Amino acid sequence: MQRYEWLRRIERLDPETDFYEIHRISSAHEFPWDYIQSLSFALFRTYAVPSIGELLASTGEFTERVQKRYDDTGLILDAVVEHGFASQQGRAAIRRMNQMHGAYDISNADMLYVLSTFVTVPIRWIDELGWRRLSEHEKIAGANYYRELGRHMGIKDIPVTHQEFAAYLDDYEAEHFAFHPGARAVADSTLDLFTTFPPNHRAPAGLVKRFSYGLMDDPLRAAFRYPRISALEQALARRAVWLRGRVVRFMRPREEPHFARQLPNFRSYPDGHDVSTLGTFPRGCPVPHEAPAGESAA
Repeated sequence: MQRYEWLRRIERLDPETDFYEIHRISSAHEFPWDYIQSLSFALFRTYAVPSIGELLASTGEFTERVQKRYDDTGLILDAVVEHGFASQQGRAAIRRMNQMHGAYDISNADMLYVLSTFVTVPIRWIDELGWRRLSEHEKIAGANYYRELGRHMGIKDIPVTHQEFAAYLDDYEAEHFAFHPGARAVADSTLDLFTTFPPNHRAPAGLVKRFSYGLMDDPLRAAFRYPRISALEQALARRAVWLRGRVVRFMRPREEPHFARQLPNFRSYPDGHDVSTLGTFPRGCPVPHEAPAGESAA
């Protein structure tokens, strides 16, 4: 298999109708590491919106059980990518998201912002730091994939294009990014978790955190009141990730898909997991795990 064969296959597909297949190839074959990393930093961006960060802090999930919460979030999202929207696993994953979100008073605007980070942050990360830039087909397909996810989640007024998602994200952050002590506690706990991931665990925790600060932009660091870092430190951190991409460019393409559940970062379920039991059950665990009568399962 040649290095750009997946891209050529993507270019033969229609991003308006084949968006699931394109996004699955892009995220599980071409850029699995980059998608995981960029979505991890997308989580940080959501914390910096006080209404989101305060809610996450109030549940205690990201401060008292951060490894499990990180794993559950990744595994639920990944189940849809791996199995598809219409699959039993995909429907169960979406049902779990809707059950958890339905337990809290979350505004449509905040839900739409989180969805926008899923579209925009990976595009910006990969275009700057990946082994190649995303094609327009991949960007359109990614936006359409998350539009479909947002539709299943009941989110309203979803942007149509990846450019509209990016504009919404930038405007929302400019208006809402602010410091909140609970959000800072959630961010600190997540950053502490990052220091334990391989190969980060082999380096001093303080160095890993400085490196992470270097991968954040100034508004995000300011929202958490994280220390200012020099332009040199920021450039070195981003250059290190960029250099990884240059190495990956000359590696053989990944013929088998690679999903979050296969990464060493995900450690809560060494014997496997049932997606319908992941996450939190603030109103009690429904048994059996079926949608209530009259409610759509997805």
